[in-house]
Amino acid sequence: MRTLMGRANSSNVMKAVWLMEELGVPYARTDVGGPFGGTGTPEYRALNPNGVIPTLVEDGFVLWESNAILRYICASQAPGHAIWPDDLHVRAGIDRWMDWQQTTLGPPQSAVFQALVRTPPDQRDPAALDAAMKNTARVWTLLDGAMGAHVAGPGFTLADIALGVHVHRWFSFDITRPAQPNLRAWYDRLLARPAYARHVAMPMT
Repeated sequence: MRTLMGRANSSNVMKAVWLMEELGVPYARTDVGGPFGGTGTPEYRALNPNGVIPTLVEDGFVLWESNAILRYICASQAPGHAIWPDDLHVRAGIDRWMDWQQTTLGPPQSAVFQALVRTPPDQRDPAALDAAMKNTARVWTLLDGAMGAHVAGPGFTLADIALGVHVHRWFSFDITRPAQPNLRAWYDRLLARPAYARHVAMPMT
């Protein structure tokens, strides 16, 4: 039995759900984290000592870190699939953008999300928010200039999944954004994917 532990509106949980839906991989999901709590219990910490989501549990095997979960699902359920192919050069290019999502895009966009979505207006730090928005716009513009129809090459890959959950939030923020035509066209194509529309393109909370 394959169970993904984590609430549906978590961007990191969305990644794994979206991938399994795209590949037709059977799974169950349990609500953990946020308003559901549970990440601080001894039982959960025994699975994931970081106390964060998601955590994948599969017949006694336990894995955390969202991008590691994506790679494991591909390797175990769809080896050689174009979404994460065997060609090492292509795969390295995909992995590069997945890591870029976590290290370069993730921190500033998370700061914007926390300020705009989860902080009352009268409690925001305007200077910190402005700096985070400028930095987030800068890194999205970098991707806009580097990408084609997809993030890493001509086809849909794990790089699209790792970054696609975040581009929905970027275009959902009530802010003024620079022109990013490639990014916008990519986002529109993602919205046409049933699994993305159902599991990723949801209101931000």
